[in-house]
Amino acid sequence: MSPLSIPAHIEISDEQRSSIEGRPENCAVQFRDRVAKSGPREAFRYPDANEEWQSVTWAEAGERVDRMAAGLLALGVAHQQRVGIASGTRYEWILADLAIMCAGAATTTVYPTTIADDVAYILSDSECQVVFAEDQSQVDKLVSKRDEMPTVGRVVVLDNSAPADDADDWIISLDALEELGRGHLAENPSAVDDAIAAIEPDHLATLIYTSGTTGRPKGVRLRHSSWTYEGTAVAAQNILSEDDLQFLWLPMAHSFGKVLTSTQMAVGFATAIDGRVERIVDNLGIVKPTFMGAAPRIFEKAYGRIITMQAAEGGAKEKIFHKAFDVGRKVAALKREGKSVPFMLGVQHGIFDSIVFKKVRERFGGRVRFFISGAAALNQDIAEWFDAAGITILEGYGLTESSAGSFVNLPDINKFGTVGPVFPGSEVKLGEGDEILIRGPGVMDGYHNLPEETAKTLDDEGWLHTGDKGALDDQGRLMITGRIKDLFKTSGGKYIAPGHIESKFKAVCPYASQFQVFGNDRNYVVALITLDPDAMAGWAAENGMAGASYEDIVTSDAVKQMVGGYVDEMNTGLNRWETIKQWRLLDHDLTIESGELTPSMKVKRNVVESSYADLIDDMYSSSKG
Repeated sequence: MSPLSIPAHIEISDEQRSSIEGRPENCAVQFRDRVAKSGPREAFRYPDANEEWQSVTWAEAGERVDRMAAGLLALGVAHQQRVGIASGTRYEWILADLAIMCAGAATTTVYPTTIADDVAYILSDSECQVVFAEDQSQVDKLVSKRDEMPTVGRVVVLDNSAPADDADDWIISLDALEELGRGHLAENPSAVDDAIAAIEPDHLATLIYTSGTTGRPKGVRLRHSSWTYEGTAVAAQNILSEDDLQFLWLPMAHSFGKVLTSTQMAVGFATAIDGRVERIVDNLGIVKPTFMGAAPRIFEKAYGRIITMQAAEGGAKEKIFHKAFDVGRKVAALKREGKSVPFMLGVQHGIFDSIVFKKVRERFGGRVRFFISGAAALNQDIAEWFDAAGITILEGYGLTESSAGSFVNLPDINKFGTVGPVFPGSEVKLGEGDEILIRGPGVMDGYHNLPEETAKTLDDEGWLHTGDKGALDDQGRLMITGRIKDLFKTSGGKYIAPGHIESKFKAVCPYASQFQVFGNDRNYVVALITLDPDAMAGWAAENGMAGASYEDIVTSDAVKQMVGGYVDEMNTGLNRWETIKQWRLLDHDLTIESGELTPSMKVKRNVVESSYADLIDDMYSSSKG
C-alpha cells in the first residue's frame, strides 16, 4: 500500500452498523415512517405573514405532502422525472421536496438568486416537468425563458400568487395543486402509496447544480440511498434527539440544508424554518433552538458584531469583557485537555459566566447545545472564542458530490483545527498530493449528462476526488490544509495557501467581510478587502460619521488607517513571503447578485480576480514590495 493512499475509517459499533444497514428503502418511506412514529408531535414551525410563528405536527405535514404528491401525479409527473424548486428556504420548500419524492420523482434545486439564463439552463438540462416557484419574482424569470424550457409543463407558485389571466393555465397556485391532489386521491386512493413502493434505493432523488467558479453549473446526481444514509449516519452518532429544536435558515438549494432535513426525518426533532438571513439573530431569540447549522460567515458576523459593540462601550465594561474571555479561554483549554480547573480560576470563571458569557449565549437564544459549521473553513480563533463563551461549534466537511455530510466533530471529541472523523460507514484516504478522497453511500452517482466530468472526479474504485488537501491525525480526524486548485506560487518559488491568510484576517479584524489574496507568479502577495456594512454603520455612529453612506465611510482616511493596523497585526503572524505588501479597500461589498459570491456565500475567486484585474495590477505597479 502506497504511503500516499492510506485508507482511514472509524470503527463503528454494531448498533451503528445495524442502524445504517437497516435504514429505510427510500426518502419517502423514511418520511412516512417518521409520520407514523411521531404523528402528534411538532414537526415544523414557520412565521406567517404577520410574523407570528405557526406550528405543524408530523401528521398534519404528512396529509399535506400526500395531497401535493397526488397533485403532481395528476399533472402526469412520472417515476424519476425531475421537478424543480426555485425558492428561498421556507416551510413550503420542505413540503414540495417531500411531495416530489413521495410521487417517485426527483427534485432539481434552483437558488432564488440564480439569473434567468442559468435558471433556464438548469431546468432544461434536467428536463424538469413541473417547477415550484416561490413568488412572482421567480415566476417572471420562468415566463421570460419559457421557450427555452420545453419540458416544463406547469409552474406551481408556493405563495399562491398565480395570475388570474394565465390563458393556458401554465401557472397554478399551490392551493390549486393540492385541490388536484384531493381529486386524484378520491379516484385513486393508493396512488401515492404505489408511487412510493416503486422507488428503489439507487433511484435518483435530487439533482443539485453546483454553482462553481466558472462555466455552466453541473448537476450532481444524488440517490435516495444517499439521503437516507446521511440522516441515519448523523442519527447513529447520538448527538440529537426528538426533544431538540433546530433553527433552519440555510439555503435548501444547497446540500448542507438537505442533510439537516434528512437528519430530522431520521431523528424526529422539530424544525423552525425561516430563510431570511437578516432575521437570523431576531429569530434565534424568539425560537430559542438547541442547535443550528450555518456557514462560517454567520459566525464571523456575530463575532465581529459583539466585539465592535463591546469596543464602543469602552472603559471598565470593555476591560471586564476582555478579562472574561482571557479566563474563558484558559478554562476551555484545560477542559479540552482533560485537566482540572484550579479553584480560583473556576471562581473567576463562574463570575464571568454570569455577567458576560450568559449574555453572549442569550443573543443566540440561550438554549443552543451546539452549532454545526460547514460549507467553508471556520477560523480556529473564532471557534475558540465561541467555546470560551460556552458555545460549541462543531465543524464538519463534505461536498455536494458527497451529499454534503462526510465528516463532523462530535460534542465529546471536538478538536479544533479538524473537521472530525469520517461518517460511520464511509471511508477516507489521502491521494496524490495529499488530496482528500472519499468513498461511501453518500457519494454521488455522477454529473448529469457529463460522463467525462464524472470520470475526472470519480475513479473506477468509487473514490471521490475532492480537490482539497488534507491530513489525518492519529484518531482519524481530518484536517483541511488547503485547496489544491487555489494554491499559487510566487515568482520567488514560494507556495501560498490564500485561504489560510484570508481566515486569519477575519479573526483579527471584526469589521471584515471579505479578504481576497492574490500573487500567482508575482513577487509578493496583495489583497482586496471589503468591510461588513452592518459593522461599519456601527463604527460610523461611534466615530462622527453617523448617517454617512457606506462608500464615504470605507473610503475615509480613518477607516483606511484602521484597516491598515489590522493588516499589520495579521502580518506579524505570517511567514515573510506570505505577508500582505499591498492592499486595496473596495467601496462596496461582494454580493451574490453581482456574481462574485456563490449562493452559499463562497467567494468566486476567479470572478473577483477578473473583475478587479486593473486594481490588482496597480498594486504591483505602485510598489516594489
